[in-house]
Amino acid sequence: MTTPRLWVVVGATGTGKTALSLDLAERLAESGRAAEIVNADAMQFYRGMNIGTAKLPEAERRGVPHHLFHDLDVTEEATVAWYQPAARAIIEKIHARGNDAILIGGSGLYVSSVIYDFQFPPRDEALRAELERELERAGVAPLLERLSALDPSTANAVDARNPRRVVRALEVALLGGDAQVTLPQAPKLWCDKTQVIAVSCERATLVARLDERVRRMWQDGLLEEVRELIPHGIAEGKTASRAIGYQQALAQLAGEYSEEEAIAETQMLTRRYARRQVSWFKRYHDAQWLDAPNIDEIQIPPSEQRRPC
Repeated sequence: MTTPRLWVVVGATGTGKTALSLDLAERLAESGRAAEIVNADAMQFYRGMNIGTAKLPEAERRGVPHHLFHDLDVTEEATVAWYQPAARAIIEKIHARGNDAILIGGSGLYVSSVIYDFQFPPRDEALRAELERELERAGVAPLLERLSALDPSTANAVDARNPRRVVRALEVALLGGDAQVTLPQAPKLWCDKTQVIAVSCERATLVARLDERVRRMWQDGLLEEVRELIPHGIAEGKTASRAIGYQQALAQLAGEYSEEEAIAETQMLTRRYARRQVSWFKRYHDAQWLDAPNIDEIQIPPSEQRRPC
C-alpha cells in the first residue's frame, strides 16, 4: 500500500500554483497515487466570490476533487481557528481513502496552521467585541496608538489599512500574547510525510502579470459579481468586504471611486500582498523552490509501507 502524503504548493499570487497543483495531481495519478486538492486561499472559501479570487471553475479542474472552495457565506468571518481543524479533518479523510492530499494557496498563516505544529495567540471574544465597538466609534487611529504603546514592533508591522487585523493585534497584546506569529527555525510538521513546493517568479514579470490580471478581473465582470453579492450581505461581511478587489469594487459601485481608481488601488494592494507572501514563504526552510511551475522538477517518491498521518 502506498503511503498517503501531504503535498503543499505555495507562493505569491499569480505564480502559477493552480496549474501546478493540477499537473501534480495528474502526475501522481499516472504513478498510481490518486490525489485531491485542498484550498488554502482565504478568499476562495467564499461562495460567489469567483472572478476576484481567480477561483478555478469546476469544468477546468480536470476531474480532480477540490475541497474548501465554497464553504462560507460572504457574511461569515474566515479565521485560522476555523480553518485549521476543517482542513486537517479533510486531509485525514483523504488519507483514509488512500489518496494523497495537495494543499494549495497563498495565505501563509492558513498554510502554516495546517502543516506545522501551530499554536494560536490568545483570544477573548468579549474583549474583541469591545475593541470593535471602539473602532466603530473612533476609527482605527486610537487602536493603533494603544497597540504602539503595548507592542511597538507589531504596531509597525500590522497592516493599518485593515482595521480587523489591528483589532486582533491589539486584542492579543492586551492579553499578553505575541501578535506576530513566527515560525521556529525547524518547525515540527503535523504530518511527517509532507513535501512543500514553493513557486517563485522574477519580480518585474510578476508585477506585469498581476497588473494585467486585475484589469482582466474588471473586464470579466467583477463589478457584476459584486453587485449580485450585495443582497447576500458582502458589504457587511467582516472578511469578504475587505478582500482585495472586492473592497474597491464596492467603493466604485458606491460612487466613491472611478473605475480607474478602483483598478489602480487593487493593483497596488495586490503587488504589496505578493511581496508579503514571498517574505512569508521564504521562512519555509524545508520547501523545494521552483523558478517556474514546472512539474518535471518535482520528484514523486516511491511507494512505502507505512501508515498515513
